[in-house]
Amino acid sequence: MSTTTGPERTRVPGRRPFQRGWLIGASLSLIWTYPTLVALWEEPSLSAHLIGTGVVVVFAAVFLATVPYARNTASRTRRVIPSVVLLGLSLTLIPWLGADIRWLWTFVGVAFAVSAMGRGTTWLVIPALSALSLIVGELDSADAFTSVLNAAIILSISIMMFSFVENISTLERLRAAQEQIAELAAERERGRVARDVHDILGHSLTVITVKAELAGRLMDAGSPAARDEIAQIEGLSRGALADVRATVHGYRGVSISGELAAARAALESAGVSADLPGSTDQVPADRRELAGWVVREAVTNVVRHSGASACRVRLDNRSIEVADDGCGPASTASTGSGLTGLRERVETSGARLTIGRSDLGGFKVKVTW
Repeated sequence: MSTTTGPERTRVPGRRPFQRGWLIGASLSLIWTYPTLVALWEEPSLSAHLIGTGVVVVFAAVFLATVPYARNTASRTRRVIPSVVLLGLSLTLIPWLGADIRWLWTFVGVAFAVSAMGRGTTWLVIPALSALSLIVGELDSADAFTSVLNAAIILSISIMMFSFVENISTLERLRAAQEQIAELAAERERGRVARDVHDILGHSLTVITVKAELAGRLMDAGSPAARDEIAQIEGLSRGALADVRATVHGYRGVSISGELAAARAALESAGVSADLPGSTDQVPADRRELAGWVVREAVTNVVRHSGASACRVRLDNRSIEVADDGCGPASTASTGSGLTGLRERVETSGARLTIGRSDLGGFKVKVTW
């Protein structure tokens, strides 16, 4: 059985309900101490009445405390204490009950079985206790059937309780694993939202900034095109807000064709010559969203960081590459949080991200799947 430490147990769901169930079931089982009490009160000795009854009461209290104690104790050595105490208490009744104390050993066996002492130890101790009961009965010249019956009860009920508690422990571990999975899923979702919001706003705000600068220059020159640029800025802002809302709700998708169209507009607004593929048919269907994210993040970095005059995007059925002729890998783009998020996205999808110097003399981002 599990030897999980105490602090770990406190986090296991279902622990308290199981303890409540144990207290209810164990309380009902104490009805089997009634014959022992009757035998004690049939003794003529007053000490049998008072001391014997006190021992049985303490015996019952220790038995009830077995599971709560064991499940909050890290040490296996300490978890065996209730079973040892129960055995010792039963032995104090020898002066009045003699060999009949063995009828209390079913409680001892059950207490040991629910103490999480491990499968090997339990399968050694419980049969040994059952055999001891049989031997004590034979030495006392008790009825053979009664001795065998008592030994069988100790063995069967104790092993049954051991199996029951082992199943409960397995169920608790499964529930704990489900909680951990849920926490990991929530953490992954938070990471996804944070990454998507960064990518979306990074791209949109970069384009908005570039267009705002262009609109300002056009206004200074008195060009009527400034109004068109301002209208595009408004449209981009509204689109970015809608994208963020959709991302938070998990509904947003990215396509390579849409991102290439957006990349062309962003590059042209920044005065960067765009060499983009005319078709995206060669990109596998299951990689089109990933390719879209690569274009979005890489082009955003080109516009924001590179100082490039040209940007090239190449696609095939195995990879996508975005290259520029800017300041190269030493730029902040190579270490920014955008590419860190892109790397996480790429690795999660089972692809591989490569960054470095392009043949154009600037920066290169390549993803291979």
